[in-house]
Amino acid sequence: MKYTKEHEWLRVEGDLVVVGITEHAASQLGDVVFVELPEPETQVAEGDEVCVIESVKAASDILAPVDGEIVEVNEKLADNPALVNEDALGEGWFFKMRLEDLSVLDDFMDEDEYQDLVG
Repeated sequence: MKYTKEHEWLRVEGDLVVVGITEHAASQLGDVVFVELPEPETQVAEGDEVCVIESVKAASDILAPVDGEIVEVNEKLADNPALVNEDALGEGWFFKMRLEDLSVLDDFMDEDEYQDLVG
């Protein structure tokens, strides 16, 4: 897994990258009550807003960590947004992307570096 400074995680599955938020981010948000997901087949550029998460504490934007195409979204979150809190690194994923070059992930933090970031 790779991590962003914005507390997103990225996991390679075959030729796709699965994106979600870390347990640290989920705990900071509090109970997630709504997730607005992007449309599949959407081209995004790094930094584009792709999701909105609403919790009992705040609303937050999830930005595209890299350039690519959204190919699948986690429909389970529409009915059960609490999955983000219950299993942030597993069933609480947001979307899957297809990248032109997976080597761009080398620029992101590994687990040890992310743990240093969050203390």
